[in-house]
Amino acid sequence: MHQQLISFNKTQRKDFGLPELHAGDVVKVYRKIKEGGKERTQAFQGTIIAIRGGQSSSQILTIRKVSFGIGVELVLPLSSPQIEKIEFVKRTKARRAKLYFVRDKSVKVLSKKLKTVALKDSQKPAVAVVETASEEVEEVIEEMAPEQAEEAEVAGVEAEASQETEEKKEA
Repeated sequence: MHQQLISFNKTQRKDFGLPELHAGDVVKVYRKIKEGGKERTQAFQGTIIAIRGGQSSSQILTIRKVSFGIGVELVLPLSSPQIEKIEFVKRTKARRAKLYFVRDKSVKVLSKKLKTVALKDSQKPAVAVVETASEEVEEVIEEMAPEQAEEAEVAGVEAEASQETEEKKEA
């Protein structure tokens, strides 16, 4: 029953196309603000210091940034209609689930406490795009006349050989 509830909650959440969010991640939240009769979008970039309601459909994010020497926090539900989109900026490694101690520390001390980590998931799509491009080139070569296809393949082999020699010279 518990697993069914968790799966239902995941279907009810807004999907921003982000990797799983953790405390310490730096995100940019674009939210809609109504002023008078106008509506505009405001960006708020900061560090996630807490996520409450982890498995529920209504997670609450607490995001903090320092603006002109003053700490500013934004607390809003992830399913809020105010949120237009969320951009993932970078991942930092935090050793705690709630980073409330950040409120008392300076930015200089925090840069030592929170280490930047490379996100492995973001590298995979770039490789997939390159692979699909090479497959498309191969399909185009196959569609060419036999003489043109042989010339294109020879040119491709020559280009690869010249790249290898350049790499050897640099090393």
